[in-house]
Amino acid sequence: MSDSFYMQLAIDEAWRYQGLTYPNPAVGAVIVEEGKLLSIAAHQKAGTSHAEVLALIAAYEAKSGQKVGFDPKDAQLSHDFLLKLPPNFFAHCTIYVTLEPCSHQGKTPSCASLISKLQLQKTVIATRDPIKGHDGGIELLENVTFGVLHEKAEMLLEPFKIWQKRAFVLYKLAQTSNGRIGGGYLSSKASLRHVHQLREVCDTLLIGGNTVREDRPTLDCRFSGGRAPDVRIYSHKKEFDREIPLFKVEGRGVEITDDLSFLERPSFVMVEGGEGMLRALKKQIDWLLIYQTPKLSTNALSYNIEMNLDFLHTGSADVDMMIWSREIGY
Repeated sequence: MSDSFYMQLAIDEAWRYQGLTYPNPAVGAVIVEEGKLLSIAAHQKAGTSHAEVLALIAAYEAKSGQKVGFDPKDAQLSHDFLLKLPPNFFAHCTIYVTLEPCSHQGKTPSCASLISKLQLQKTVIATRDPIKGHDGGIELLENVTFGVLHEKAEMLLEPFKIWQKRAFVLYKLAQTSNGRIGGGYLSSKASLRHVHQLREVCDTLLIGGNTVREDRPTLDCRFSGGRAPDVRIYSHKKEFDREIPLFKVEGRGVEITDDLSFLERPSFVMVEGGEGMLRALKKQIDWLLIYQTPKLSTNALSYNIEMNLDFLHTGSADVDMMIWSREIGY
């Protein structure tokens, strides 16, 4: 198989965790030994093992037939374990990584240093780390192939690059297969859990005043078990029934505002709302995440708004399709 084939596997795996790794980028890794695929992994959550480390641990388990006796997401334990392996354990392996392995030591040790010490046969990298001080990993490595599926890796990295400078704004919506929107169309628990995982990591959940008044939502993270996000209600009218469940969630902040200047600050903002919010934020929205459920509906609810979308990646959450997209020309 070609380098592009294996890098595509790494990119596809990274998309499964897009947004969930905030404030870190989504990164995937694949390890191959003499034409045999040993592992596919991706960074899953900030502060835990990076994609390269998870892939190396999984490759160890595949080669040895033994499971490690610790959580592979514990970065320090994983690094320590890998560095104690025989020097030639990965000597015939190639690692494919969507992003240049990190050269610095932060919440987790340096992946570039680890790969160098393990003396893998080759490292294939799709794109450079855009953050000064984090880059330079390539210079620590030998036998590097750079630029494989570079453009696809750059697209994967776009949210990370945006939230370094200002808010990355993700608009979430759900629809049926024939394009009907509204009425709670998320079919699978997997979709609901994914939405709640994104809520859990975002800085702000932005929602329109009409949606709050009409739907009376809770907007918590009960399907993922995490902390409910702080909510900003975008509304010119400041009066709301305080018995609406979202006001009752313990430990969360709720702000009612008609000022969007907070979007100028580096952050991750997720938007849930109707047509009014889509119109109001059309110029601020970076990406849309569409959950499309395999249903046909005669429900009249639909957005009377025209947007030409570029589909960036499609995945699935049980029976639902997940479509990451952005408006063409934005």
